[in-house]
Amino acid sequence: MLADLIFRFRALFQRKTQESDLEKELRAHLENEEEKYLAAGLSPQDAARRARIALGGLEQIKEQCRDARGIGFLETLLSDVRYAFRTLRKSASFSVVAILTLALGIGANTAIFSVVQGVVLAPLPYPQPDRLVRVWENNPRFPRVWVSYPNFLDWQRTARSFQQMAAFWDQGVDLTSPGPPEHFRGKQISSGFLNTLGVELALGREFSAEEDRPRGTPVTIISNHIWRNRFAARPDVLGHSVTLNGSAYSIVGVTQPGFRLERDADVYIPLGQADPMVLSNRGTHAISAIARLKVEVNTSQAQAEISAIQNGLDQLYPEADRDLGIYIEPLKRSIIGDVGETLLLLLGAVALVLLIACANVANLVLSRSAVRAREFAVRVALGANRARLVQQVLTENLLLSLAGATLGVLIASAGVRSLLAAQPDLLPRSENIGINAPVLLFTLAVSITVGILFGLAPALKTGNATPQTSLKEGGRGSTSARHRAQSSLVIVQMALTLVLLVGAGLLLRTIRHLWEVNPGFDTQHLITFRVGVSRSLTKTASSTRIAYQQLIERIRQTPGVQAADFTDVVPLSGQGYTLPFWIGAQKPASLQAAPRVAGFLTGPNYLQTMGIPLLRGRFFTPDDTTKSPCVFVIDTVFAHMYFPHNDPIGQTVSVGFAPMGPCQIIGVVGHVKLWGLKDPSLAPQNQLYVALYQDPDQWVASNYPDTSVVVRTPLDVSTLLPAIKNAVDASGSDQPVFNVQTMQQIVSESLSSQRFPMFLLGSFACLALLLASVGIYGLISYSVAQRVHEIGIRMALGAEKHNIFRLVLGQGLRLAAFGLMIGAVSALVLTRLLTSFSHLLYGVGASDPTTFVVVSLLLTAVAILACYIPAHRAVHVDPMIALRYE
Repeated sequence: MLADLIFRFRALFQRKTQESDLEKELRAHLENEEEKYLAAGLSPQDAARRARIALGGLEQIKEQCRDARGIGFLETLLSDVRYAFRTLRKSASFSVVAILTLALGIGANTAIFSVVQGVVLAPLPYPQPDRLVRVWENNPRFPRVWVSYPNFLDWQRTARSFQQMAAFWDQGVDLTSPGPPEHFRGKQISSGFLNTLGVELALGREFSAEEDRPRGTPVTIISNHIWRNRFAARPDVLGHSVTLNGSAYSIVGVTQPGFRLERDADVYIPLGQADPMVLSNRGTHAISAIARLKVEVNTSQAQAEISAIQNGLDQLYPEADRDLGIYIEPLKRSIIGDVGETLLLLLGAVALVLLIACANVANLVLSRSAVRAREFAVRVALGANRARLVQQVLTENLLLSLAGATLGVLIASAGVRSLLAAQPDLLPRSENIGINAPVLLFTLAVSITVGILFGLAPALKTGNATPQTSLKEGGRGSTSARHRAQSSLVIVQMALTLVLLVGAGLLLRTIRHLWEVNPGFDTQHLITFRVGVSRSLTKTASSTRIAYQQLIERIRQTPGVQAADFTDVVPLSGQGYTLPFWIGAQKPASLQAAPRVAGFLTGPNYLQTMGIPLLRGRFFTPDDTTKSPCVFVIDTVFAHMYFPHNDPIGQTVSVGFAPMGPCQIIGVVGHVKLWGLKDPSLAPQNQLYVALYQDPDQWVASNYPDTSVVVRTPLDVSTLLPAIKNAVDASGSDQPVFNVQTMQQIVSESLSSQRFPMFLLGSFACLALLLASVGIYGLISYSVAQRVHEIGIRMALGAEKHNIFRLVLGQGLRLAAFGLMIGAVSALVLTRLLTSFSHLLYGVGASDPTTFVVVSLLLTAVAILACYIPAHRAVHVDPMIALRYE
């Protein structure tokens, strides 16, 4: 069996040798037969004739042998491929246009699918990733909140649904030796964190339970990046010391290259050694919890068990845990978030572009098949099988599609590389994005499907053509049916293009509305950055306050600085926190159910620096310290919500799980956009300001290092930053300056969730518009060429040129009108049904009439332009030449 198969394949690829051997073998058989007849006394002529009759005809035997030894289908396919290559090479202009059209459509689909595959479809790079889950807490106001560390420890001790459970907290660290001082992203992780994920270290071990507790041995795990850059990839790095946040840590491990969870981290330290105020306070929700389910346990069972445990904690600790719930979800889903829906939306949009490209190429193939009608008719008349004609046409179309796919992969690869280089942190799991095996398989499947899709109708029309009709001189037996098919394709193109243009237009108007939103402060000439203040200057709460006060004074004295101060939250950065609060001194029974307020911890010059208006009362002064009465400042939203009929000045408010207050309200300021220009609906809008220098001593060590400096200056960053660095280094050279951004950059980044899909959808819409205009131009041009005889008769009978012009132009506009009507209805339905799209909009409705009207007018104008050249050509037809030609 195997030997026979090998023989057949060898026959396929060694055709000349096999033919020569067959010719020799048959010649030998013929000579043997002739010798027999000669021996019987026949003449040489009669012997040769009788031998040929006995053998049955050389050519027939050759065909039988070829069929017996070869793989018929493959031989036929190779023959079709060779013929298709010759045919497409002869029609070079047609082939180039078709391949470029398909390359754009397939390339765009490949690029978006590579993003979807890397972000959404690819499994997490851990063993058995489907068993990894994220554990959240929730309360009546928020469906997901970070986890309290004491609660996590109770779950870890009690839960039986998990094989292992771990926690982490993203915290940056300042590495000051070896090497120059630098700020790195860090993670504080519990013991067993890497084991929970199933990750092996490149060197060393993970933290032990003894190290993961207060006052444990200071140890660290460093990333492969730091190991190579700071330690030259030395294999004996374990046991070496690094200075992190002013303390010496011993290296016990090195991560594998590329290891990350949610975002990159270069330094890992034990979570149990974190700030005791965060770890010991059950009301502080700051950490993330992950777990690996046992094999026999599903997510619902784990949620039920943890919820029961949490209900018990609610009874034990009612002040902090009452009304707290549990939510468990797959780890991958928590990492991807809402991005997955947006990417799938874009994949659907780019599929429309591919359909438009297919319609365009199908129109080209239909036009070409009309030209080749007589060729196919002759082949049928000479005995060609109709199925073979269909197979031949499909083979040509598949070759076009595969060529387009090859070029499309190159386009997609370049596009994806450019996108990741320009916005490396735009998407989660971006390290998985690339042109890999699954993406190439997708492209191959798409190219085959596309080749069949745009080639099936022309192929069937070719197979169904009647030789008698096609062989008639100038026969037009199938012109009407072909024209209807081509017109339908143009209508589909116009409808799909309108859908894409409406989506892009709505997002463009959203971006415009967001740019017009008043953020509540002056975004011009603002720079923000953070400083890793030396730990030698911040050993106590008192020394920390002095160090930060001296730092901000040096920065204010820097030439070019108009104003500067600290804040723990930079508006529009997407970062922020909420605190429970209550009016007066009476604490509510449940802090989880208490109303929330967005908090700011700022210095006294923050308002002046940001350009936030003070509407009533006063803001903080340097005299508002821990030795003076506690004071708060609220914004207008807070005042309108909770003091609609009273003067808020002089009222008292308490905030926090470790309550601060009651403190007196001393001022009302303008509302600022904290979470982004498009504030999320679930986030509280009311805001409360706390004086930095009134921050309680026990929170200073946690809160001060998390503050950012905001500076108002007319200078650009490159000019001012060296002077800022000198001001920082005046108190020590081990203080990195990092996260330097202008407020304009922050504003721009806050629009990324809308700008990214708008850019891609806009690109797809422009590509669709180009393809649709080419499609309608090609159809009208082909129609004019087919109707030259008719136009000649009309003009010979007295038709005016403007009548001919209107006739041709009207044909194209009718198609455009039908497409616009179908597209408008489709766009109206889709924009309303697709929640993944509607949640991206701001300040504009999904059925915004302005967008629909503008897009329709744009498409109509494009259709008129596309029809103008054929119409202009039609009015210049010479009736004598047209009739003589016909």
